[in-house]
Amino acid sequence: MPDPIALALFQNRLDYIARQMGWVMIRTARSPIFNQAHDFSCFVADGAGNLVSQADGIPIHTGGGGFAVRALLDAFGDDMADGDVFVLNDPYVAGGNHLPDWVIARPVFVESELVAFTCNRAHQSDIGGGAAGTYNSAATEIWHEGLRLPPLRVVDAGETREDVWQLLVLNSRTPHFMDGDLRAMCGSTEIGRGLVVETLERFGLREGREYVSGILDHGDRLLREAVAELADGVYEGESGFDDDCFDDMDLKILVAVTVDGDEMTIDFTGTDGQIRGFKNSSLANTHSSVYSALSTFFDTSIPRNEGTFRGVTVIAPPGTLVNARPPAPMTMCTLFPAQQIMHAIWRALSEADPDRACAGWGMCAFPLSSAAGHDGRMSTAYHWGGSPGGGAVPGRDGFAQVSAMSAFGALIIPNAEMSEQLFPVRVWRQELRRDAAGAGEYRGGPGVHYVADVLAPSEFSFRGECFASPRAYGVNGGEAGKVNSLRLVPEDGEPAFAGPRYGVRELGPVRVELASGGGGGCGDPLDRDPDRVLRDVRDEVVGAEAARETYGVVLDASGARVDVARTASRRRSLREARTSPPPKPA
Repeated sequence: MPDPIALALFQNRLDYIARQMGWVMIRTARSPIFNQAHDFSCFVADGAGNLVSQADGIPIHTGGGGFAVRALLDAFGDDMADGDVFVLNDPYVAGGNHLPDWVIARPVFVESELVAFTCNRAHQSDIGGGAAGTYNSAATEIWHEGLRLPPLRVVDAGETREDVWQLLVLNSRTPHFMDGDLRAMCGSTEIGRGLVVETLERFGLREGREYVSGILDHGDRLLREAVAELADGVYEGESGFDDDCFDDMDLKILVAVTVDGDEMTIDFTGTDGQIRGFKNSSLANTHSSVYSALSTFFDTSIPRNEGTFRGVTVIAPPGTLVNARPPAPMTMCTLFPAQQIMHAIWRALSEADPDRACAGWGMCAFPLSSAAGHDGRMSTAYHWGGSPGGGAVPGRDGFAQVSAMSAFGALIIPNAEMSEQLFPVRVWRQELRRDAAGAGEYRGGPGVHYVADVLAPSEFSFRGECFASPRAYGVNGGEAGKVNSLRLVPEDGEPAFAGPRYGVRELGPVRVELASGGGGGCGDPLDRDPDRVLRDVRDEVVGAEAARETYGVVLDASGARVDVARTASRRRSLREARTSPPPKPA
């Protein structure tokens, strides 16, 4: 057993390396999706392809990183050398989650031995396909979604393969971004490689192997201890979709979580089959979603390496929403069904341990608009300002506004002013919604009202959930968050119309009006601290009527203070109304 102090130092060193790669990337990448939004992730794997550190980035990116590295090992085996760099993205043959996320993987050699991989997975600005900006919501097969990459050697012993490089750049509508972004990715992994070599030279190669093994064992042990605290049994949860991107239909993701001692089985048997639209999940993405759900449910001090999940078995039947067969499209999978998978697991685990219950998060519904930017070159504006609110947990309200749940806050919502500088967009409004948050002792995040003018004719890619059914469920007596709404107002005087949930459309200058969904609440709303309700009213997150009718909090005539006596009476009457039998029919 390695010395615990040395083991901790080694783990911290690997985490520093992952973060250092991220710092290099964010300072050198050209695309705003990287240098503003941080839609990339850096991680370190051992020589066998086991994820060891994912300290920087987005959980849905890194959780399945081991699948990509092992696909690379399967493809090239011993045919790797110091100075090589590889690129890959395909979800079917390269361990990818979806096509826009390209992995740059650099093997690390010490004393001629392959000891590690330093990797950067980043969502490219454009990879071709049937719609600009990587999200072709009209896709019905994966070839509609962009360039598919098996593991490819892009740098050979330090020399860039210009034929491969030009192939990659040529297949992007934004080659000015692609070229610089790939160089930033390669540079970040080179920095990581040097730091790994330096670390192993300092600690010793043999000791380094022992420490890596110890890190994986430590993660395994801690999660097993957490699982063992749950009562043995089978716990069930579900989530789903209202459509397949084309037609309305009730689609379910079902999960049965079996706890048996210190082991856990996550079984998606019964989940609906894969669909025409691009909301299918790859196997790597499903595993990453499972790992993300478990990492956020249990103690966050538990490491998030691949050893942590040795005691977790995932059953994802082929041909379903959670393990689609080719050629199913799946570009949306890192948002949906990733969020549905995590929601279903959270709901199941909430039965096992209500004190850790996590309310559902609002779901993204903001479109993308692609047009020539101020410099005349193609650009894609992600309308991040319309992101939803997060779900509440025991002891804390949900985040007021946060990016996709699968990023858990690691994806940064850029400033509106930056978007206006980069894209033909003018943002008029981005303010918190009133009465959209799921009520509870701890309320959900309210989401936002977002209004922006897209000033040039643009190609819009619509991709959003939670327009019909509320999916941001409440827990432990909390209420669900409100759904999304989207309206488009043409500049030419044509009537306004409801924005579609999915699809690709060419639209002239148009105003986008989006009300993003609120997160679910946690606990009984009548248990919320009245002073917190008062603050919410002052902040215009909760209206005075909702304060009275939902939270039982009555304000004085000025609206500046809680009327303590009337609040106690109101709450008492609301509680009594819950327990009173319904009136008999006349």
